[in-house]
Amino acid sequence: MLVFEKKNALTNCITSFKDENMQIGFVPTMGALHSGHISLVKKSQEDNHITVVSIFVNPTQFNSSEDLKKYPKTLEKDLKLLEENGCDIVFVPSVNEMYSNNVSSKTYQFHGIEKQMEGKYREGHFDGVATIVHALFETVNPDKAYFGEKDFQQLQIIKKLVEIESLPVKVIGCPILREPDGLAMSSRNVRLTEEERNIAPLIFNTLKESVSRSKTKSIQEVYQFVQEEFNSEPQFDLEYFIIANENSLEEAVSINPTEKQRAFIAVNVGKVRLIDNLSLSEF
Repeated sequence: MLVFEKKNALTNCITSFKDENMQIGFVPTMGALHSGHISLVKKSQEDNHITVVSIFVNPTQFNSSEDLKKYPKTLEKDLKLLEENGCDIVFVPSVNEMYSNNVSSKTYQFHGIEKQMEGKYREGHFDGVATIVHALFETVNPDKAYFGEKDFQQLQIIKKLVEIESLPVKVIGCPILREPDGLAMSSRNVRLTEEERNIAPLIFNTLKESVSRSKTKSIQEVYQFVQEEFNSEPQFDLEYFIIANENSLEEAVSINPTEKQRAFIAVNVGKVRLIDNLSLSEF
């Protein structure tokens, strides 16, 4: 497994593989890797000759300096896990390497999808995501890039970025991996206390039940059910729950079985913010 810290060295290496007509798969991460990340690596390995993983905690996508400071960093463990799973190349740049002396985001227009959900609560977040992903795509020059559907809005943003900037990369969304009790795998889960981790599956259970109820109830009744579930649990702070169109991410006014709709949720469990989503056609 090759490990690079510098953009030029990585780009030169990738170019040599491409000169041999090898296809490059890319998995961008912020580290603190878990089985969900490894599932993306495995998918890339199935589809490509060479798989590149980046580990970079991107400062411009955090709205809170405290959240950035607390984001788990486990580089040595991450590298060991990637090597055990046959990863070919890992890119571990510094902030200075990616941003030089200008740690700031570009401003993008994503036709409104950046203003929904996460965009409402985390101003500038998607500008930060798009800025770093664009820079990583230019460095790695992948044929395919893999993102988990847990961050479904981010996935749609990256697809739109590729379209707007005419980037020669195919973006592939991969299913959410869950713990046995249903909690979506996330690097943030390690920050939960034991008690919080024990009650966190309420998020998925409520989401699953909301999707089930959407088959027979009105959208207003589904929203009311979710709100009541979290009102009765003082350790949870429901930030948002919405049912939206999968492509536009605009909030639905009613349940429409002929339209691809998805339920999205963001919940604070103690000081840890967790997100999840489910397609309405999943249950």
